[in-house]
Parts: sequence; structure tokens; C-alpha cells
Amino acid sequence: MKKIVLFFAVAMMVSCSNDLEDLNKNIKDPSEVTPESLFTGAQKNFVDQMVTLHVNWNNTKLWTQYLQQTTYTNESNYDQASRTIPDNHWDIIFLSVIKDLDEAAKVIKTLENVSAAELEVKENKLGIIEILTVMAYTNLVETFGNIPYAEALNTDKLSPKYDDGLTIYKDLISRLSKVIAALDETKGSFGSADRIYYGDVSKWKKFANTLKLRMGILLADVDSGLARTTVMEAVNDGVFTSNGDNALYAYLSADPNTNPIYNDLVLSGRLDYVAGETIVDILNDLNDPRLPLFFTPTADGTYVGAKIGELTSYDKISHLTKVFETPTFSGTLLDYSETEFLLAEAVARGFLTGGSVKEHYENGIKASIDYWGGNVADADAYLLQSNVNYDLALAASTASVPWKEVIGKQKYIALFNRGFEAWTSIRLLDYPAMKTPSEAVSGFPNRYTYPIAEQTLNRTNYESASKAIGGDAAETRLFWDLH
Repeated sequence: MKKIVLFFAVAMMVSCSNDLEDLNKNIKDPSEVTPESLFTGAQKNFVDQMVTLHVNWNNTKLWTQYLQQTTYTNESNYDQASRTIPDNHWDIIFLSVIKDLDEAAKVIKTLENVSAAELEVKENKLGIIEILTVMAYTNLVETFGNIPYAEALNTDKLSPKYDDGLTIYKDLISRLSKVIAALDETKGSFGSADRIYYGDVSKWKKFANTLKLRMGILLADVDSGLARTTVMEAVNDGVFTSNGDNALYAYLSADPNTNPIYNDLVLSGRLDYVAGETIVDILNDLNDPRLPLFFTPTADGTYVGAKIGELTSYDKISHLTKVFETPTFSGTLLDYSETEFLLAEAVARGFLTGGSVKEHYENGIKASIDYWGGNVADADAYLLQSNVNYDLALAASTASVPWKEVIGKQKYIALFNRGFEAWTSIRLLDYPAMKTPSEAVSGFPNRYTYPIAEQTLNRTNYESASKAIGGDAAETRLFWDLH
């Protein structure tokens, strides 16, 4: 009898225990994160970091002198250390983009008992994750130089070694080529979880080829053979051909899913950013139709940019137009205008024989004016100006490589609001020349310095990487930036 009582007592305890555990479960939240939510989050984090103006996260629109600060001018004067900007960028791209994309891929690979429809799009999902991962790594290499790569996602390696930047870049091109070949345009992918192309695999394939074109051009001065092959493969397989191909992230109207620029300009309640003197002077000199599309006139009807690196009055300087204060203003990762300037460079370098430099140059200008809301008549008239017409501008150039100056200036204008890529273009082409800030703490930054956290927590590998690239200084030129 005692055994029976004991049995029922234990049974009751187990039953109650199970009931209590059930009560502790949160039935409203998912117990596992879906790969779609990881992908969407990583996609947003990536675009946010590329477009934000916030001085704690991204200083490139200040360094490219599209914008300047009104009160706190440290970042306009190339100060990277006060706000630990390199640490923040490093963490966002590695942890909030690459790591989350990797987790999404792992979940997709291990999902069991999925439907036939889900199985059909599995490889395309993995391919798109790979494309964004490659792009995120290219940004880190172009920003820092040598970085952790082979051991970057290895959780057993708390102090990952750094890999050579050029070696990484070549491997990224190889990875991109493989995924381009594997994409199946007859099938879907992420659907609405994809805030850029909504799962359109044909668009992602064009995106990947256009990214590959950009990567090939970046290697032009360091490995012309690989650069030529990479560019030719990308173009032959199909790059962007119109503004309809642009990779635009669709923001929403409610915080926290608005464009970060809206947060910086409106929700912050601050008046921190105004037009930079460099871009305004160029646009004024060219009588450029995009000037009123980018900036507002001052009280006297003129367009004025702030002195670089100096304190300035918000009321006396041109500001960004209202379009930038729209919460749903799209965030751009890659666009057609840039594609045409890359093609112009490719022809100028002898990598391509199809089309002329002038044709691609003009297409890039027209695409930019069209994207920003200008009209065809303005674009046609603009291209007739002697300081814009490719042949006349080329003849008037005193640069050692005239096409770099002519293409570089117009590419710089077309990349407005895209700080990272404009910064890369300036470093690669050396045009247009940036003004020296009034209280610069370094020469023009050719790279982000390595994060302080890496210097303290991964010191041995940090020191090896610093030595390998020629010193952990802002002025150190990276492997692709030879001139």
C-alpha cells in the first residue's frame, strides 16, 4: 500500500512540475528566431549604417564634405577617437550584419520537415545571404584594411587572427562568382522579408554582378589582370541597366523603422548638419541642376556651404532639402548611376571595349539627375556645358590622368548621400580634392583606425595587422589605394 501511495505522490509531483513549467512559458513570443527575421534585421542594420548621419556611427558624409557640423566639429576635423567611431562601425558590421546573416544561413540549412515550397527557395535564400555577406566584408576591408576573416565567426577563437586584405578581397570575388552562378531566377526567395527586392532573384543577380563590377574596378591599380577578368565577367552576366534596378531599402513611416536620416534631422530635435562648402562650390561652379534638389537656398536666394571643420551658424548655411526629412526616404546600397560611372572607368582603363567612356559618363549623369527628380531637358542642357561635356572637360584638365578628374568629379556628385562609397571613390580616383579642415587632427583619412577594443582584447593580432598594412594611422593607404 505504501508503494502505491508513494507512486501516486511522485506522479502528482511530476504533473504539477510540468504544469508549473508550462505556466512559465511565454506563448506570445516565438521560442526560436526565424531566418527571415534574422535576414530582415541584418539587411536593415546594414543599410542603416551605410546611410546614417549620426556622428557616433558614420562620419563619411562629413569626410567627403557633403555635410558639415554646426557646433561639435570634431568629426569634421577627422577625429575618430573621441566617439570611438571605428569600434561602433566594426561591431555593427561584424555582429549586427555578418553574424546575423550567418545565423540565418545556419537555421535555413538545418530546418527539418519544411514544405516543398520552402525547400524550393532554400538555395536562393542562402545565395542572397551570401551576396550581402560579401558586400559587408568588402566594406570592412575597404574601411580598415586587414581584418579577421577566416576566424571571424569562429566562436572558439576569442582572439581571431587578421587576414591580408587583398587575399580576402580575392576570395570574396570568388564567393560572389559562385553564388551568381547558383542563383535560380525561376524560383523565389525571401518574399516580403526582403525589404530591397522583395525576393526577386533576377534583381539580386544583377545586384551581385554590379557589386562584382565595383570590386573589379577597386583592384584596377593593384591587380589589373584580375580586375579586367572580374569586370568582364560581371558585365557579360548582366549589371544594372536603369534606375529600376537600384537597390533601395524600403523604410516605414513609424520609428524605429524610419530612415536614420529622419531620426538625425527631425526626431533628434537638433540642428547639427548643414551643407559642406566643397560640394556646394562644385555644384555652383557647374550650374548643376541637382543643387536645389540637394540643398535649400539661404535667405538671399544663394547656396552657401559651411567652411570645412569650422563652427558655423545654421541659419546662414544651406540645409538638406525636405526629401531627406521624409521618414520613408529610401536607403541606397547600390544604384544605376554608380554603375555607369564604373563602366566609364572600365572603358577608360581598357578593361571593356563596348561603349565609350563619354557614353557611360553621360548615362551616369542622366541617371543621377533623373533619380533626384530632375528632368531630361535639364540633363541635356547640362551635358552641353564646356565644364561638363566629357570631351571638352577632358581637354581642359591639367591632371596627370585627366579622365580620373573628369569622371571623379561627376561620380562624386552622383554618389551624394552615399558617404562610404563616395569616400572609396575619392581614395581610388583622387578626385575631387577635399579641402583641409581648419583644425584637422590628421591628414585626409584613408581608413578607419582599428577599434580600441581590438587593441586591448586582441593585441597580438592587432599589432601584426597594423605592421602588415604599414601602421595603424588614418593616413595609411590601403592595398588598393596606390596613388
